[in-house]
Amino acid sequence: MKVNFTKLNNNAVVPQYAKPGDAGLDLVAISKVEHGDLIEYGTGIAVEIPEGFVGLLFPRSSIKNYEISLTNHVGVIDSGYRGEIKAFFRKQKTPICKHYEVLDKIVQLVVIPYPQIELQEVSELSSTERGTGGFGSTGK
Repeated sequence: MKVNFTKLNNNAVVPQYAKPGDAGLDLVAISKVEHGDLIEYGTGIAVEIPEGFVGLLFPRSSIKNYEISLTNHVGVIDSGYRGEIKAFFRKQKTPICKHYEVLDKIVQLVVIPYPQIELQEVSELSSTERGTGGFGSTGK
């Protein structure tokens, strides 16, 4: 599948798969702005996600080496969005907070199809073995 993209900045790095078979394209930070305990990273890249697909931004596994977390845990890029892909991370409350720098790979972009659903209101839902059992109801 081909997905159009554009560099919004000459310093932008073309997203790439690190290895054959990888699901996520690595995105590289070309800017970094700190807002208190938030860090805003810009990629200088905009994508044209096809209709019927969604772009999902996930933290890279390298995040375990840093004292930050992606603020929304998974970013959603809808097919209608044409702006710059940015990632916001929250610093953890540690004396020395290690975080990504400009030109580091910061997130992964995974593009997947999704169904367009039509909600239908009913008076009751079908029953299941689990029922209304919530958090922890299926055991440890």
